[in-house]
Amino acid sequence: TIDFVSNQIKPLLMKHYGISPWEINVITSILDKRFKTEDEEIENTYEDKFVSHLEIAFPYSFNDEFFKWFDFKEWDRLKGVFKEMKRRSGDGKAIKIELNFSGDPDINFILQSDQSQWFKMEVEKIDFVVELLPYHLDKDKIPKNVKSVIYNFDQEAARWKIITVFTDEKKFVNSENGWKLTT
Repeated sequence: TIDFVSNQIKPLLMKHYGISPWEINVITSILDKRFKTEDEEIENTYEDKFVSHLEIAFPYSFNDEFFKWFDFKEWDRLKGVFKEMKRRSGDGKAIKIELNFSGDPDINFILQSDQSQWFKMEVEKIDFVVELLPYHLDKDKIPKNVKSVIYNFDQEAARWKIITVFTDEKKFVNSENGWKLTT
């Protein structure tokens, strides 16, 4: 468990490009209630076909305790900003949001749906994954010594799925036939 009660405010890193100053200000105002937000504007490398990119690295684990400590009302406000960002940017490869949570293992979400309705569903269903983590991270269902997992939204199933896991030196991708070693 994490000591959320300590008075030490942990730094939170936020990197972005193509996000309006107003949106950054609103996000920062929400995050600054609990974190010392470090905001870094980065260069668009054009490797992805996204007009805007936002990455937030939370210094805590993705679990119930985090959401209680952060405050569900504030989390809902943050999700509202993400949905508004997508609405304003329109359909297509407009925006990609990465939410990364430190922990054992690190939990990472990549929101990148082309269509606004799917994007909204991605945003809304993130907190539902907390209840499914013990099942998703069952030692018998994933490779050994996982350090980091990446969730992508499966539109066919309308839910978040672990698509990639990293161990100390290896990367595995989830396939219909189980975990496939890629590196």
